[in-house]
Amino acid sequence: MLQMNALQTYSGILQLTETSIPASTNEALVRVIKSGLCGTDLEIVRGYAGFEGTIGHEFVGIVERSETMPELIGKRVVGEINVGCKTCAVCLTGDERHCPHRTVLGIHGRNGAHADFLTLPGSNLIEVPGNVSDTAAVFTEPLAAAYGITERVKIESSTSVAVVGDGRLGLLTAFALSTETQELTLIGKHEEKLGMAARRGIKTLVLDEMSKMKGDFDVAVDATGSPSGLATALSLVRPLGTVVLKTTFHGFTEWNSTRAVVDEITIVGSRCGRFLPALELLSTRRVVVDDLVSEEFPLTAGVEAVRRAGEKGVIKVLIDMGVGN
Repeated sequence: MLQMNALQTYSGILQLTETSIPASTNEALVRVIKSGLCGTDLEIVRGYAGFEGTIGHEFVGIVERSETMPELIGKRVVGEINVGCKTCAVCLTGDERHCPHRTVLGIHGRNGAHADFLTLPGSNLIEVPGNVSDTAAVFTEPLAAAYGITERVKIESSTSVAVVGDGRLGLLTAFALSTETQELTLIGKHEEKLGMAARRGIKTLVLDEMSKMKGDFDVAVDATGSPSGLATALSLVRPLGTVVLKTTFHGFTEWNSTRAVVDEITIVGSRCGRFLPALELLSTRRVVVDDLVSEEFPLTAGVEAVRRAGEKGVIKVLIDMGVGN
């Protein structure tokens, strides 16, 4: 049986493993070109979600086999990461993201993208526009997650929004939501990262100066990856405002619910978004991601890539399988 490399975690140990290329199934076989490391990957390695197997869910690749959708063969694609049962009431609405029986690429019950090959149903795959580079295409999944906030909360041109956290997710959230509102402020700790937003015309604020803005916003998004993020976001919204939680991390958070009750603040979770709007943002360059890549590693140095992605100041680390343009 043909072999491939995969970055896998088992019993809390991350290692590059030689494993079998997935055999013929009713799913498409995708040769991965590039994959992206994100905060969720780092948390999974620490034990988040109890996942074991090949990590990774951000990727661009080329379809090598697709028995059910042969028209995809040879196409450059990205892939929706949730795979539902397709028969339950949730799936029959056309949205598999909340199927109670779903698997999730590199997160739950399904081997992921930090590998030479992966499999997904053909219906999960979306062709990448020709003017979107391989590097930009890797950002489709996290950008979709960022822009997915607009599915959960109405954002208009005059909606005042605070995004708390200037890491990978916070920057993408600020970039995405700034296409909907002119009243967005990114709040963070790092001058260099805040500068990336400022160069895009986004207002920024250093976290230490946040007291100047308390209670000023219609919507506050916690993209900190920190247990304290919820409390910070709560302090920023006006009465009857909305806090959006985008953070996942291994552990628990403590917070005082009094403010949420007294000021009748709505707390909304937001996880995955749709890929087509994200690809449109990339294709039209309403969102530009080129300068977010800190470093690229070959898959053979995948363990080192994960270590690097967890270092302070690093924004985005990619893994390059060496098969792209």
